[in-house]
Amino acid sequence: MSDCLFCKIGSGEIAGDKVFDDGELFAIRDINPMAPVHVLVIPYRHIETILDLDDEGQRLTGRAFAAAARIARQEGIADGGYRVVANCNRDGGQTVFHIHFHVLGGRAMNWPPG
Repeated sequence: MSDCLFCKIGSGEIAGDKVFDDGELFAIRDINPMAPVHVLVIPYRHIETILDLDDEGQRLTGRAFAAAARIARQEGIADGGYRVVANCNRDGGQTVFHIHFHVLGGRAMNWPPG
């Protein structure tokens, strides 16, 4: 979508601090981190919410979790533990309507989150 922030970052129109890219998914550091490590895993394909997942979107979601594990190892947070979060719609905390997964770590992740 032409007005989507993550589509623009994915296409290179807007800069992002990429830490991972496999051609179907990319990952960037969050500009407002909620933990010492806060990375967003994003499919290049525009899908607004997790409610909009079709078969291909479900496949990409599975790959996003594998990418999150790879990023956790790369960032040195895998052994201590980390959290993967997906927000859905406004009340769920989604602010950018292009699915993405938050990888958070580098400190104890308390529950409930807030």
